Amino acid sequence: MIYAIRLRISYAYERPADVGRHVLRLLPLTLPGLQIVHESRLSFQPRPSEVINRRDFFGNECTEIAYIDRQLTTEFEMRARVERLEKPRSLDVSPRRSDFVAEMAGAASLSPHAPHQFLWASPRVPRHAGIADWAAEQARSCETAFATAEAISLALHRDMTFDAEATLVDTPIAEAFALRRGVCQDFTHIAICALRSLGIPAGYVSGFLRTLPPKGQARLEGADAMHAWVRAWCGNDMGWVEFDPTNAMLAGSDHVVIAYGRDYFDVSPVKGALRIAGGRSTKQAVDMVEED
Repeated sequence: MIYAIRLRISYAYERPADVGRHVLRLLPLTLPGLQIVHESRLSFQPRPSEVINRRDFFGNECTEIAYIDRQLTTEFEMRARVERLEKPRSLDVSPRRSDFVAEMAGAASLSPHAPHQFLWASPRVPRHAGIADWAAEQARSCETAFATAEAISLALHRDMTFDAEATLVDTPIAEAFALRRGVCQDFTHIAICALRSLGIPAGYVSGFLRTLPPKGQARLEGADAMHAWVRAWCGNDMGWVEFDPTNAMLAGSDHVVIAYGRDYFDVSPVKGALRIAGGRSTKQAVDMVEED
């Protein structure tokens, strides 16, 4: 399945802004056996004074830009053609939870995607006793690592309510969990915390999710979304498996990956600093259309 994807992020400032530097993680990844990027490009308005392309520790595409001149608006646009490969659901061949510690010990690697990188607390996902207790209850009857990760994902979908007004991008997981409300970022961070508390390495996936309009209604331009979901390491045989707790499903052909990290801190689409006086507003629009 091949998608034509367009993302636009725009900022408007009350007063002219200047001397800004940003790191963008907006370009999708090519992933062997999962996802092929046939073409991708970023454009900027106004044109930056400096552009540097690189990869970060986790292999994500990063674009560093710098502005010196003053501007009242800034716009980033990403266009890509991405092929998402069909991957049938695997049989659960993950280790039993009683054997998982031994299997982890055998995964002796400190490579960027080694499970040990994703087992401990991270900047946006600290340890949380309440989430750990909740996770232990959900996993009580689960025998394997995969079954545990799936149970946590489904339980979050059951116990949390999606509410775009309940949280902000910097809302701590403790607050979102207490509210039992939030957006995909909150669902994902809580899932990561829960899985790590059970000894299962877990990380953050940022990307796009295709959305389909209700039957009989036209598709609205810009109505698709940037999205987040969790991946869990389910042992040497299964490796990393991606779950979407917001939608109670495994990540599949409607999901396109941009970046992997320990949490949102590692994969933030736009990160940086800007000298500004006054407020600003931002808009985002995503179109993800299947090609004929």
